[in-house]
Amino acid sequence: MEQPEVPLEQVQEHIEHHAHHNPDTFISKVALSTAIIAALAAITSLLAGDHANEAMVSQIKASDQWAYYQSKGIKSGVLSTKIALLDAMEKKPSAKDEEKLSEYKKEQEEISKEASTLGHEAEEHLAKHKKLAAGVTLLQIAIAVGAISALTKRKVFWGVSLLFALGGVIFLALGVLYTLPAAPLPH
Repeated sequence: MEQPEVPLEQVQEHIEHHAHHNPDTFISKVALSTAIIAALAAITSLLAGDHANEAMVSQIKASDQWAYYQSKGIKSGVLSTKIALLDAMEKKPSAKDEEKLSEYKKEQEEISKEASTLGHEAEEHLAKHKKLAAGVTLLQIAIAVGAISALTKRKVFWGVSLLFALGGVIFLALGVLYTLPAAPLPH
């Protein structure tokens, strides 16, 4: 689920090299802003990857809980069939079997709640991952446009770069702060 990284290290190095050999303050400002944007892109990428991993772990745990829920359902079904057969043969099922059947039902309710909670966690992490991945993309575009600005020495490209960076920072903030509203658990 991680976003592929666009290889912009060479572009960044070229900007920094150009800034050191040119006393032009415009190029220095572009180089500095691009370096800051690159650092934000790295942080955002790290957070996006972390949320992708957490989404996967939560989803796996939820799947495990649903499998456990099904196993309890199968055991309950087998026991119900045994009790029904005993009733059909006009024999009284044991109190232990009836208690066990009640216990399976109660356990299934608890397992269902846990599985639903884990599924919701996975959805939250995936939503955060998507926002952060969009932020990474915008920050990488900002770096590329910043490089174009330095190479062409056109301030309009630098402005565009800063706008893309602003968009990336907004997605970073949304990815860090955003949480889905709590969905009611099914009964």
